[in-house]
Amino acid sequence: MSRSGAVALAAAIIVALALPQFLKGYGIYLLSTWAVLTIAALGLNLTLGYAGQVSLAQGAFVGIGAYTAALLMQAGLPYPLAFVASALLCFAIGWGLGYPALRVQHHYLAFVTLAFNTLVFLVLRNEEWLTHGIYGISGIMRPVLLGWSTAKPLAFYYFCFGMLTVIAAALWWLIRSPWGRAFVALRENPIRALSLGLDTRRYTLMAFAIGSSLGGISGALYAPLVQFIEPNSFALALSFNLLLMVIVGGSGYFYGPFVGALIAVLLPEWLRITQGYYLIVYSAMIMLMMAFCPYGLFGMVERAIKALRLRRAPPAPAAVSALQTERPRP
Repeated sequence: MSRSGAVALAAAIIVALALPQFLKGYGIYLLSTWAVLTIAALGLNLTLGYAGQVSLAQGAFVGIGAYTAALLMQAGLPYPLAFVASALLCFAIGWGLGYPALRVQHHYLAFVTLAFNTLVFLVLRNEEWLTHGIYGISGIMRPVLLGWSTAKPLAFYYFCFGMLTVIAAALWWLIRSPWGRAFVALRENPIRALSLGLDTRRYTLMAFAIGSSLGGISGALYAPLVQFIEPNSFALALSFNLLLMVIVGGSGYFYGPFVGALIAVLLPEWLRITQGYYLIVYSAMIMLMMAFCPYGLFGMVERAIKALRLRRAPPAPAAVSALQTERPRP
């Protein structure tokens, strides 16, 4: 990381830690939602942005994680065990969902994951003996960790932000490890990666499993955040919203989900001043953004920096000498 990048990251962390002190309850709730959904978006960015595997099921894994944590806590298990169980269950299901990716790609894989999301939604809605159906699960308590109660909004925000920081640091290490380079090779050219001896089968499954487990962790945080969950919260709209976060921020850029989630969570709230037109304005702004910067905000910034550097760079010596010796045409 460059020096300017480190300074910008430190400034962003300071703002994220200090800003909630000046906000009321709903503002802290929005920041907590941003932290929780960013974790799910980071998982989708790993699967889609780095490994190149299209997934429209991330919202389903958030739902699985939320229901797993809520049901286990109601059964008497402490929150840390419910949290770990949500991550492990989503890891196992994500590993199984990765098998279709070994046979189909691109939009075919998108349809498979879309069908899985629909299946999970139907189970959450119809299997009342397990999920309470359309009545949902209420009264989900926020945890007490080592004597520290997270019942208050500010305390729970710092807990969510702490989890986001730990997961982001682990993911940063993973992406810069041989595993991360293998994921990128799988995205760029799977046939070439296979010819170089890369076990594309294992890395495809791992990309789905790790990304899904992050969705489960996000769900385990989402359940005590809202303290009431029901099936409609984890319908297809959530998966599309998470996909929007990754694409708007910049698919394949580490910090893309952070900015994309911030836009997806806060921009609709800021646009409520337009009253009943805020969703129309929000949709139009997203369409214009995708039309003019299809690589996301970080992709647009990266290309602008490259263009600026090329403009400032001195011409090559060979080009200068050619211009000096070139004679004007008669």
